[in-house]
Amino acid sequence: MLVGAHVSVAGGVDNAIDRQREIGGNCGQIFTHSPQVWDTPSISEEQTTSFRDQTDAELKGPWVIHSSYLVNLATPKEDLRARSIENLQAELDAAAQLEIPYLNIHLGAHTGAGEEQGLENAATALDELAVPTGVQVLIESDAGSGTKLGGEFEHLATVLDRSDQDLGICLDTAHSFVAGYDLSDAPGVEDTLATFEDVVGLEQLKCIHLNDSAHERGSHSDEHAHLGEGEIGAEGIKAVINNDDLRDLPFILETPNEEEKGFAENIEVAKSMRA
Repeated sequence: MLVGAHVSVAGGVDNAIDRQREIGGNCGQIFTHSPQVWDTPSISEEQTTSFRDQTDAELKGPWVIHSSYLVNLATPKEDLRARSIENLQAELDAAAQLEIPYLNIHLGAHTGAGEEQGLENAATALDELAVPTGVQVLIESDAGSGTKLGGEFEHLATVLDRSDQDLGICLDTAHSFVAGYDLSDAPGVEDTLATFEDVVGLEQLKCIHLNDSAHERGSHSDEHAHLGEGEIGAEGIKAVINNDDLRDLPFILETPNEEEKGFAENIEVAKSMRA
C-alpha cells in the first residue's frame, strides 16, 4: 500500500524523507516553502542530491509538491494571474530538480467573474506553463465553498478538456464529500467513482488525498478529521482504500497532526483497514 502524509521541509527539503519514515509513510507530499507567502523554492545542489538519493533508497512511492495557497488560476485579476503562473512555474522547475513527478494545484476562485469564465481562466493559465518532462500537474478536487472551482467533477473535466497540458487529478476524499459526493460506504464510493468515470475518466486519477471530514456531506466546509472519526467514517474510508480502481494509487494524508494523535496513528489506521 502506498501511503504517507504531508510533511515539513524545515531545515532542508531532504529532511522530509526521515520525517516520512518516522511516521511510517512510504510516499508523501511537501510544500517547497511557506504556502502563505509569495516565495520561490530555494534548494541547494547538496539538498537536491540528498533528497533524490534518500527517496530512491528509503521510499516506495512518489512525492507530490503542493502549490502555494495564494495561487489562483481562475482569477479575473491579471496581476494575480501572472503571479500565480510565475509561482507555479518555479514549483514545476523545483519538481524537475528533485525528480518529483507531481505538482498538486487548486483551480482557485472566480471571485465574481462567473463559473464559465473562471474555468476558462484556469485552463488558459495552465497552458502558459512550461511543464518539464517527467512532471505532471494534478488538479485537486475542491470543497466548492464560495466561488471556488473544482468541487464539481464537471469543473475538473472542463479544464482537462480545454487545456493543452497533460493534466491529472488528485481526488481529496474530504473535499469531494463536503462538495456533495457520497463516500460514506462502499455503495456510495462505487456510485461516486462511476460518476467520476463518466464525467472525467478514472484513468486521470493519479493520487488520493485521504482525509476524513469534520463536516457533513454537501456542507462545503473544508475541515479534515482523523481517519474513521469524521462524517465519512470508518466504513467509507475503508471502502476508498480497498476500492479496485483506487487501491494502487498513492494515498496521502492531510489529517490533523496533533500532539496526542498525528500522522503516524492515522497511517496505522489506514494500513489496518487495507484488506
